Amino acid sequence: MDNKEINNERYMSSVKVGPKGQIVIPKEVRDMFKIKSGDSLILLADSQKGIAIERMSVFHNIADAILEGKAKEMYPEHTESDSVNFAKSIKRLETTEDERKK
Repeated sequence: MDNKEINNERYMSSVKVGPKGQIVIPKEVRDMFKIKSGDSLILLADSQKGIAIERMSVFHNIADAILEGKAKEMYPEHTESDSVNFAKSIKRLETTEDERKK
């Protein structure tokens, strides 16, 4: 890794994609977000907005809130049905991840 920039709660560096399509999350970032080996992460990709990676637990909480009827409160710019479909997709990912752990 090169061109690291660390500024309190921000970090920037380049990473390379390996032959299997894998990237390594830099240690400084893993420490910043308390990501440990074996943690589940969710990858979101939008061809217009880019790629984001977050802990599965964060999206678990978002999905629960949406399914408890707080969709409009959380995402007023989206229709309720779009938000509910998103939450159900997260729950399916959780189920798949749980099955892999068994």
